[in-house]
Amino acid sequence: MHPQVRWLFRCQIGVTVAAAVLAGFVLGLHAAISAALGGAIAIVSAAAYAWRALRSSGTTAAAAKRAFVGQVAGEGYKIAVTLVLFALVFKSYAQLAALPLFLAYVATIVVYWMALLRQH
Repeated sequence: MHPQVRWLFRCQIGVTVAAAVLAGFVLGLHAAISAALGGAIAIVSAAAYAWRALRSSGTTAAAAKRAFVGQVAGEGYKIAVTLVLFALVFKSYAQLAALPLFLAYVATIVVYWMALLRQH
């Protein structure tokens, strides 16, 4: 796995754990679980993107086209996984606390965006 992808996952896991602990301390167990689920949705969707988009594609012009198609497909995978996981969480977790879920998801996604700005 590429070092930047490992760095991204470590940071996302850290943000998710911090959000879950904070939510649990302030709002209780179900908020902590909800925050953990929100972060997990972001992490799993990032993993789906990385799995599909970051395959090696070579150096030729045809490889550049494959790389572009891989990036687009990766985004599609990420969106599909995100939608499925949110639907699954909302359907299966009756004590869901929506605010911690979405706040942890957003915080974890911000880490993903920040990784795009990281140089090296």
